[in-house]
Amino acid sequence: MAELLELLKALSDETRFNLLKALLTHDFCVRALASHLGISEAAASQHLQILRKVGLVKGEKRGYWTHYTVAKDRLHLLSDLIKEIADSSQGQGVLCRRNSEGGNAESERRDIMVRKGGCEHLDKLKGKPGECSPEQIKECHGDEKVHPCEEKKE
Repeated sequence: MAELLELLKALSDETRFNLLKALLTHDFCVRALASHLGISEAAASQHLQILRKVGLVKGEKRGYWTHYTVAKDRLHLLSDLIKEIADSSQGQGVLCRRNSEGGNAESERRDIMVRKGGCEHLDKLKGKPGECSPEQIKECHGDEKVHPCEEKKE
């Protein structure tokens, strides 16, 4: 997770993101990148340093200049990590259901989080899960002692 956050932080700056996009089309030296993006060479160099630290770009010395390219393996890793997060949330059944009464205080009070195996009988809820009687819980969920939709306190 720390690696994903480092990569995302590096790309969270618009200039660095544009720099990476430019490097995906062609390899550039600092001067050419600065000119292409309309920033100073010092700024381009600092942004490149951040991208190099997280491994998204690499430099190759060519004569007097260093030309930079995107480390596509790291970009693919970033893509895979994001895809993994997106795929892990599928099928968990986390939904936010609102009562269709239209945004008044009562309907907001009845908002609950429905988890996999949670309350499938929203129409039988008295109010918030904590307000259900033991009889209502038993009717909806069998022998459960606590309403399964109630958020666990940490």
